[in-house]
Amino acid sequence: MHPERGEILPGDFIPLAEETGLIEELGDWVLEQACAALARWLPQWPQLVLAVNLSPRELRQRSCVARVSECLQRHKVPAAALELEITEGVLLEEVEQCISNMQALKALGVRFAIDDFGTGYSSLTYLKRLPLDRLKIDRSFTWDMDCEDGSGLMLVQTILVIARNLGLECIAEGIESQAQLDCLRELGCALGQGYYFSRPLREADFLAWVARHPLSA
Repeated sequence: MHPERGEILPGDFIPLAEETGLIEELGDWVLEQACAALARWLPQWPQLVLAVNLSPRELRQRSCVARVSECLQRHKVPAAALELEITEGVLLEEVEQCISNMQALKALGVRFAIDDFGTGYSSLTYLKRLPLDRLKIDRSFTWDMDCEDGSGLMLVQTILVIARNLGLECIAEGIESQAQLDCLRELGCALGQGYYFSRPLREADFLAWVARHPLSA
């Protein structure tokens, strides 16, 4: 919250945090809060998996694996309950270091998803080397599924085929209507997120939401 500008959205402050290096300090705080939350939530919902964004700058650090592992141990959280979301930007610099860190974290049991898939510059050659669990279809493709030229729908179908061929789950971002949800289900996309399900929530409201929508095993 800015005293004059009000709420600053992630699209505005994340790039600046990346550029200045503050993303590492911010990432440490987010990871700590996420693991602390999992420690509170898992006794009641042991099947819960919490996804946390990990910036390319963080993933390139040699200390990344130790930092994540120590945080999990500190809060006594199983690694399989944490999913780290990366962007295709990790494939632009120090690729081998990023892949090595991902493989080491994967060996611990941490899950990985690639966020906003289709909007970056990833090579499929690199993509198949990443120890991923999920691809996340960028919201722009979800919103364009009903465009007249059919290009959005075609892109979603293509990403789903890539995911299936790589043995990955697929999550559609940006679902805002029943029509979008129905279309994605028809295409075989079983997972989604967006305002159709819920707006962002504070912890107390989130726990109340989960209580109203029991998690499946």
